[in-house]
Amino acid sequence: MEKFEFKAETKQLLDLMIHSIYSNKDIFIRELVSNSSDALDKLRFESLTNKDLHALVDDLHIRIDIEKSSRTFSVLDNGIGMSREEVIEYIGTIAKSGTKEFLKILQKNKDKEISPELIGQFGVGIYSCFMVADKITLITRRAGEESATKWESTGDGSYTIEEVKKDTVGTDVTLHLKEADSDDELKDYTAEWTVKEIVKKYSDYVSYPIRMQVEKKEIERDEKGKPKEGSEEKTVLEDETLNSMKAIWIRPSSEVSDEEYNEFYKHISHDWTDPLERIFFKAEGAYEFRGLMYIPSRAPFDLFDRDSNQGIHLYIKRIFIMNDCKELIPEYLRFIRGVVDSEDLSLNISREILQQNRQIKMIRNKVVSKVLETLKEMKNKENETYLSFWKEFGRVLKEGLFQDRENREKIMDLVLFDSTNFPDKLTSISEYIDRMKDGQDEIYYMTGRSRESIENSPHLEAFKEKGYEVLLLTEPVDEVWVQSVFEYKEKPFKSIGKGAIDIGTEEDKKKAKKEQKEKEKQYHSLLDVLKNKLNEYVKDVRLSNRLKTSPVCLVGETSDMTPQLVELMRSAGQEVPNVKRILEVNPDHEILVRLQKRFEENKDDPIIAEYAQLLYGQALLAEGSQPPDPGKFSLNIADLMARSLN
Repeated sequence: MEKFEFKAETKQLLDLMIHSIYSNKDIFIRELVSNSSDALDKLRFESLTNKDLHALVDDLHIRIDIEKSSRTFSVLDNGIGMSREEVIEYIGTIAKSGTKEFLKILQKNKDKEISPELIGQFGVGIYSCFMVADKITLITRRAGEESATKWESTGDGSYTIEEVKKDTVGTDVTLHLKEADSDDELKDYTAEWTVKEIVKKYSDYVSYPIRMQVEKKEIERDEKGKPKEGSEEKTVLEDETLNSMKAIWIRPSSEVSDEEYNEFYKHISHDWTDPLERIFFKAEGAYEFRGLMYIPSRAPFDLFDRDSNQGIHLYIKRIFIMNDCKELIPEYLRFIRGVVDSEDLSLNISREILQQNRQIKMIRNKVVSKVLETLKEMKNKENETYLSFWKEFGRVLKEGLFQDRENREKIMDLVLFDSTNFPDKLTSISEYIDRMKDGQDEIYYMTGRSRESIENSPHLEAFKEKGYEVLLLTEPVDEVWVQSVFEYKEKPFKSIGKGAIDIGTEEDKKKAKKEQKEKEKQYHSLLDVLKNKLNEYVKDVRLSNRLKTSPVCLVGETSDMTPQLVELMRSAGQEVPNVKRILEVNPDHEILVRLQKRFEENKDDPIIAEYAQLLYGQALLAEGSQPPDPGKFSLNIADLMARSLN
């Protein structure tokens, strides 16, 4: 026997689990049954490619044993089991459970009543048993191994591990129950009716039999089935299956309550909140399959972890195949949870074959189509519900704009945007188009770090003056999709931070072009000098028709990356060359007017070089970037201020 100390965060977790007040301690039974169900699933899946395991899958089941005299509660399964190393990794350290996030939530709410459904999401189900037990004993033997491992802990900050004998593969978890206490309403979990009630509520849909020996009254009967005269009633123990094992996605929806659907969602998703929406679909014909999908009401903590499970369970003829079938759902819908059950796929299937399977692609298309249809209906008919969805998953759905060309327009119909027209309301692209001005052919947008920074940007000045609406794109994913989406319903997207801007009526445009040419003649030589002084940083200096009150701004060519995209790519470890942009100056601003006058008086005036650096630095600051030499820029500002006071 070896003794191990729990890691610091596990000790914290145990302390909080044991001493925190929960609204419902029954949840530990669901967690143990779910763990056993997962172990049976894994054994079945491994047996598909390992013929040595075929004999082990004949009678997969879960057993619950209760002993009133010793006050023990046990859950046993004949699933895949665990090796000694796996016991230490998964039980001893909670290495892959997101424990830190779980601890944050517990500690934040330690004085409040906490729903223990939290437990399941973070994979620490066995530790929920310390809510009702003084000691936990786990004995497990992995399929294919001869020896077994015993793990035991009293929740005091340590656990023991030793090698033992076990005749069958699988895992046995035994809880040494605390005494029932009326003060904390701890139930008697050795009572048959209590266990039956809890299993029926939380685990009725588990696809393996959950068996328990129950007491039944028996009396000797004659050939006609009537009690024999003088015979006495006896109490006998008989195995009883506690769950129906009816696949919930097969049953008519009229026979399934909302509570049952919600409990099934919690079982497959490890979420503790009810789902936002559920989606049914069924296909008949050459290929037959059906599905039950859920849209969660909140984003999981690992939503942006590419290694996290997609949450789609694949069954074939009600037989579990895998619980993370990434081929059935695109990445931009990875928040969807649910089950797909096919009648036709071959059972002897590997992941490589699965990726190429024609029917898998058909099912995937059906799943995507049904989810997008449901979201569209929600957006049109249940706006408040859709806004809740968008708040949690909008950033992920936008990934589909560059990942899924086939459904791009459908996805764009679902996207919501901030807009200069509405300070506290989101708008759709269709609504934007309906509000476009006469003669406006382009959809104007600008990307940036925040709504506030974009609204204060000098690039917006001409648009504000003429009343043109601009979409405000502030999320990192926006920088990516605008690189590949160029139009919507024949209306081109136009970044107001790139290229030349030409807005207004045809008469306004002609007048503006005429005035621009005259000013270019006036400022031509000064612009050449400014460009020469800044050639290390900019590719050109030109007059602006988008600036109205600010002196300068930086713009890119139409095909250039924005500073935010460059920053995003570099933070992801990619090498990105420096992109020179164009410095636009406002010919009507007092600074340019006076600078032109100084230039005409003395073309070699050193103040022109100083102002070139100051104007470039100001343009960078206006977009939220730093001047190339902040210290020198600060000194130049201080020097200018001192001179202005003379």
